[in-house]
Amino acid sequence: MTTNTSNEIIIFDTTLRDGEQSPGASMNLSEKIRIAEVLEDMDVDVIEAGFPIASNGDFEAVHEIAKLVKGSIICGLARSSKGDIDRCAEAIKPAERGRIHTFISTSPLHMKFKLQMEPEEVHQAVIDSVTHARNFTDDVEWSCEDGSRTEHDFMCQTIESAIDAGATTINIPDTVGYAMPMEYAAMIEMVMNRVPNIDKAIISVHCHNDLGMAVANSLAAVQVGARQVECTINGLGERAGNAAMEEIIMGLRTRPDHLPFTTRVKSELITKASRLVSTVTGFTVQPNKAIVGANAFAHESGIHQDGMLKNAQTYEIMTPESVGLTESKLVMGKHSGRHAFREKLIELGYDLGDNAVQDAFKRFKDLADVKKDVYDEDIVAIVDDAFVRTNDRINLEKLEVLCGTEHQPPKATMTLDVDGESKSAEMTGDGPVDAIFKGIKELTGIEPHLQLYQVHAVTQGTDAQAEVTVRLEEDGKTVNGQGADTDTMVASAKAYINALNKLLVKREKTAPSALSA
Repeated sequence: MTTNTSNEIIIFDTTLRDGEQSPGASMNLSEKIRIAEVLEDMDVDVIEAGFPIASNGDFEAVHEIAKLVKGSIICGLARSSKGDIDRCAEAIKPAERGRIHTFISTSPLHMKFKLQMEPEEVHQAVIDSVTHARNFTDDVEWSCEDGSRTEHDFMCQTIESAIDAGATTINIPDTVGYAMPMEYAAMIEMVMNRVPNIDKAIISVHCHNDLGMAVANSLAAVQVGARQVECTINGLGERAGNAAMEEIIMGLRTRPDHLPFTTRVKSELITKASRLVSTVTGFTVQPNKAIVGANAFAHESGIHQDGMLKNAQTYEIMTPESVGLTESKLVMGKHSGRHAFREKLIELGYDLGDNAVQDAFKRFKDLADVKKDVYDEDIVAIVDDAFVRTNDRINLEKLEVLCGTEHQPPKATMTLDVDGESKSAEMTGDGPVDAIFKGIKELTGIEPHLQLYQVHAVTQGTDAQAEVTVRLEEDGKTVNGQGADTDTMVASAKAYINALNKLLVKREKTAPSALSA
């Protein structure tokens, strides 16, 4: 029975799978679990938790999320091989509601050059893979990879066969971000009109943003009958990314006159989810990003400001509160107690255990001793900075830096904990940051290429915490790291070490071929 005539849109989040494929966006187990818990709190319908065959770490993440998350369907990705599907089935086994998402390329280009298979072989692989997946769960999704460049006759044949074999969701992805909205909508309509058993499945769309059309294509498809949208927080994903969940949700919520559809997702948690994903991945959200960018609700033009003062609706089509953005207020100080701090954490959306609260409170007190004004953003940075260091193999113990006109060349003296062993070094460099990074390389024996070093202030003022982002590359694998501190040098060391810890995780991961879907 189909829900294609329903007005409710199923939100399928793939931040933990496709989002993590974005260069640099490696996540460890605890980070993935935390994001999954926030997605569950948002009432996201389906969480694609990973690609179990890709690595033991991916398998473990899907398996643990399947154990912990009860409110969302937990999905794993698998190629069309039995080995992939078996591994995926084992990973989602603990889930109250589990889904296997299997795929194979169907475009002439992919079949010839990537798969090196004839169309007849691909067609049979579709039938075999879906049939095998149905041995483990009634909830099977099938994707025709590179759907927007697939010949229509072949697409219809494979979709019909996939549904006959037991697929309950059919995903038609714009894998390379090639489609235009009217063209993509016409393709969805074509499938609905030509596939005789399409009423037995839900049509899903998965759009990439190479031409900046991912959200537009997704919403155009919804208008003509698609009832599942695959998306990611902050539009994270390979190359130019995926359709951004926050833009899909607020597009539906803001324009019901053109998009008379609903979702279960709690939009008030969008900002929290966006900040968490940004912190975990090290991908800073651009200021002018729709919905979640720092400037999304900021007005500097005199004409705009005048209109806003008279009536906010003159230049705001949605309220900041609708996406969970509240005005930053000075709420805490050096004399604030533990109870008040715990209440503030709850207000900011954090549900921490006693030990984590105690650790965060100590960090808050340390910050309040050196920073006059403590804002909500500061507390968020404290908690997130502590969180990204959970289970790290490398940790900063001590750092001292000498620099300036009287100290040339700059010198950094540091002590690191590396796999439980305390190690110290003293290094000089072209600048203080260079000296710090050289010291870390010396102590860890890891010498990746530095692709990015970026600093921005968490709040206003000269005493603001610095948030540093570092991107490292090793053998074609990239990772981002973040660190926050009122001392920019300490924040820099934390960010570099955070990136190294992620690199150690990523070294264990070998992406299978035909990863995209």
